[in-house]
Amino acid sequence: MAALTLALSKGRILQDCLPLLAAAGLAPRGDTERLLRLPTEDPEVELLVIRPTDVPTYVEYGAADLGVVGKDILLEHGGGALYEPLDLGLARCRLAVATRRDSPLVGGGRGEATRRLRVATKYPEVTRRHFAARDEQVEIIKLYGSMELAPLVGLADLIVDLVATGNTLRANGLVELETIAESSARLVVNKAAMKMKHAAVAGLLARLARVRAHG
Repeated sequence: MAALTLALSKGRILQDCLPLLAAAGLAPRGDTERLLRLPTEDPEVELLVIRPTDVPTYVEYGAADLGVVGKDILLEHGGGALYEPLDLGLARCRLAVATRRDSPLVGGGRGEATRRLRVATKYPEVTRRHFAARDEQVEIIKLYGSMELAPLVGLADLIVDLVATGNTLRANGLVELETIAESSARLVVNKAAMKMKHAAVAGLLARLARVRAHG
């Protein structure tokens, strides 16, 4: 059994991490598109390939010793139970508030609306905290995809979503109003593993940090 288990987020973060892992001697030995658990070139490290939203949970409860996950997921999950020692600088994007290009909200107004604004998002906790910090209560609508559609069909006044280039927003007639937070892939560590497997964890952190510094 490998000494350390590293949980990786499926999708963009996994793909962006593969060159980094290879440079650190941790290239997966197997099909990352089909296998959920696979060894690496280092017999002391194995990988779990799981949904991004599950990575903090796997690491927090010790099913994985370390994980790579977007800062947006950590902000939504709450990262207090994890160490976050390294920003890998991969999969950069931002959590942004957006609306229709022709919305009165673009100019900072509310039009004639007296009700609470409706905000569609898959980040309800981040969204709630953001608007609460401005003393504004909003009605949050939890969606899992096609966020850009919500303002166009009247489901929501605003959306809070991840934005990389902004091309999808523009193509759908939306504009960004503000950025809530910058996001990139972060390495997180289980607190018990940091103590009980300190030498192994510290060694892996050092390897990834060296590759990141020279990348």
